Amino acid sequence: MPHFDIVTNVMILNSVSILSAVLQVVAECHAKEMKRLMLSVSSIIFILLGYVLFIVSYLVTEDSPSEVRKSVGLAIFGTICISLNWWENYSTLFKIPFLEEISKNIAKTRNVVCILSSLVKVLITAAVVGISIPLSEWLSLKSVPVKVSTTVFGLVAIQIVSSAMCRWFVVVACKMHALRRCFLVPMYLASVAVLIMFLIPLHTVHQQSNSSSTFCGNRPAQAQNSITMWLSSLMADVTGTLCARPIVSETKITGLVVLGLYALSWWLGLMLSTVYIWFLKIQRIERTQDLFSKQMYEGAFLEQSLLLNTRFEIRKKIKEAGSKDTMIVYLCATMWHETYDEMMKILISMFRLDKYRPKINKQNDIIFEFHIYFDDAFKDVHNGRARHVNEYAEILVEVIKEVYIIFSEDNPCIFKKKPRLPQQKIISTPYGGRLEYTLPKGNTMMVHLKDKQLIRHKKRWSQIMYLYYLLGWRLNRRYFKMFEDGGDANELKEKLKREKENTYILALDGDTDFQPSAVMLLIDRLKLYPEVGAACGRIHPTGTGPMVWYQKFEYAVGHWLQKTAEHVFGCVLCSPGCFSLFRGAALMDDNVMKRYTTKPTEASHYIQYDQGEDRWLCTLLLQQGWRVEYNAASDAYTNAPQDFTEFYNQRRRWGPSTMANTIDLLGSGRLTSERNSSISKPYILYQVISMGASILGPATICLMIAGDIVKQQTFMTPSGLFLISMTLLYLITAALHPQEFSLVIYGVLYFLCIPSGYLLLSIYSIVNMNNVTWGTREMGGKAKTAAVSAIKRQVMQSTCCKCKCWKSSDSSPPMSEQKNEPPLESIVSEEQHLNVHMDSEETGR
Repeated sequence: MPHFDIVTNVMILNSVSILSAVLQVVAECHAKEMKRLMLSVSSIIFILLGYVLFIVSYLVTEDSPSEVRKSVGLAIFGTICISLNWWENYSTLFKIPFLEEISKNIAKTRNVVCILSSLVKVLITAAVVGISIPLSEWLSLKSVPVKVSTTVFGLVAIQIVSSAMCRWFVVVACKMHALRRCFLVPMYLASVAVLIMFLIPLHTVHQQSNSSSTFCGNRPAQAQNSITMWLSSLMADVTGTLCARPIVSETKITGLVVLGLYALSWWLGLMLSTVYIWFLKIQRIERTQDLFSKQMYEGAFLEQSLLLNTRFEIRKKIKEAGSKDTMIVYLCATMWHETYDEMMKILISMFRLDKYRPKINKQNDIIFEFHIYFDDAFKDVHNGRARHVNEYAEILVEVIKEVYIIFSEDNPCIFKKKPRLPQQKIISTPYGGRLEYTLPKGNTMMVHLKDKQLIRHKKRWSQIMYLYYLLGWRLNRRYFKMFEDGGDANELKEKLKREKENTYILALDGDTDFQPSAVMLLIDRLKLYPEVGAACGRIHPTGTGPMVWYQKFEYAVGHWLQKTAEHVFGCVLCSPGCFSLFRGAALMDDNVMKRYTTKPTEASHYIQYDQGEDRWLCTLLLQQGWRVEYNAASDAYTNAPQDFTEFYNQRRRWGPSTMANTIDLLGSGRLTSERNSSISKPYILYQVISMGASILGPATICLMIAGDIVKQQTFMTPSGLFLISMTLLYLITAALHPQEFSLVIYGVLYFLCIPSGYLLLSIYSIVNMNNVTWGTREMGGKAKTAAVSAIKRQVMQSTCCKCKCWKSSDSSPPMSEQKNEPPLESIVSEEQHLNVHMDSEETGR
């Protein structure tokens, strides 16, 4: 307002929170929630105190003319009227049918209401300005200097652009969960920063001028340069508003103190009335209409409208029943023809987690249980008359013994008693057999040895096996027995639902290496966001050779760009089965676990279901409304194909299955976007463009090969510019990940192999779509395992002392060669004092 100084004009906007503070008090009293009542009451007190001091400043400490007195009343009345703008944020808290009905009607016609309300505001503002300003003053606008009009229109343009950008960045910050440091704190400091930006230069100019002159006697000199003309004109206007007040021109200390106090009171009133945002819990990538009560913002008082427009909710002090429930995490690893080194990796990771979180611990919040599902673990012996475990299962038992000894040695001293080997149970089961171990820290590990003559093999069916065993049988059976014993059905349903939410399955491969911290990060992600059905970590390929170098850069680029983009803009489409955490409630949802058991009967089924089982499972979760997220801080390491043939066979599976699942998701894009709040129609469009780019990838490579870079001796060709842009993109992305920047060295090999990776590989995948085999660990696996086992035994015998325990252990015949014993025989000696039990498992299990 022209009659007020800049401090008053800036800080009085904070008083528009008066009605919001009153409604907060009423809503909290109505909900009988007194936790933050004092904050809202304090906000009202500070705003009213600011009004009183504002009146005292202009009507008591100064002899203000009638126009100024009139403006003081209009300012207070205007801020109260403006505060009515956010009534809708509190309308649903009072349970008043009239207000709830109005809110529902406004929500249905939100766009039309916003357009009409904006037009009404413009008309009312124009009418008030037209009535308040005489006609003679309107005619005088023609004589306004050009520099003044330029400054005015320039400020208007800056205000429009900056307001739109600020609102956009606020929405992004809230969706990225940077609510406090990137939204709340900047909005609180906005008005203070404006005052500092204007007042400090004025103070500096006064200090540099003649000290004998007064502040108002040193007006900023008019700049000769047109570039600084706007700033000098603006500073002159700011100085004029301050010097128009006697308390500034005459340096009245009392008046200046009152001015500072009512400015501070209004600022504190806004902070206290919006402090609820600090504790607001929002979902990641939450829709804007759920984040703000109104879709529009007020550019004249931007920070106040954004703060007061943020959704207000009453958080009652009720202890959530599921907040302190014990979570159980099943680590389920699938194995087939892993080598000794690969088995050692996964078992060390499991024992490491057992040591990190013992079964009996102080937290007592998470229970870990380890499961290994071993495919094709039996072989024919005695001309097919019997089935014994094969050499892969024998190696696994040997590795378990070695790792158990390592993690049982808490005392590093060599003068100690040799630790006892693990207690185990050998159980005959309808699918083959099971070994049960008690790990050094009390957790349980089960090794399920599958006979492919008794149960379906391959990875997807192993996953189905542990899903139905852990979730469908062990979880549901306990509550079914409680119901049979006379338990209340509704109470049991609620407990079962809560336990489903707190049951997680960590899917692993037989060669995955991970740290306990990586698992805890994924658990925290699912624990924090109840709508997340699965979460995956950052996968690092391991191995040696050029083929692995290529994959290291490929994996890095895929996680830096694709996984991150999917996580931010929508949902991750594939949570890899080598290291992903799934929520039990998500897997047991409709059309997820049941549909995952579908037998392939068509050609497309073999590609989508069996060739990319982890991507298909994520597709089912997304279509059911669950969110799949990516945690870049959760690192896991897995072996990558080291030779050309194995790499091509692996990608021959991945390529068609990826395309088949993406087409399936896009085919149900409209229904999925309605059911899944994290998948929007723009994200579906992004996936369509990505799919188109994948299809055009081979053609793009052909154009690059046929390009005329060499012929024209310049990179300024379409192929050259494309190559330069991709190189710059990867370099900039790598610079944003300094810990992995060294991977750009492998980028040279990656670019050299682009024709093979994008053109030849696509052709190979298409012409071999009839091949539905797994592709990896299918050739030379037995010879490789036997050789590694022999070398391992020699190394152990040469490096360890020749004690009786090694002799007795090594001299024991292999499991498959022991006569007159059942197919599942434990390799133990009499000195190890193990309790070996032979149990038969229930057929229903």
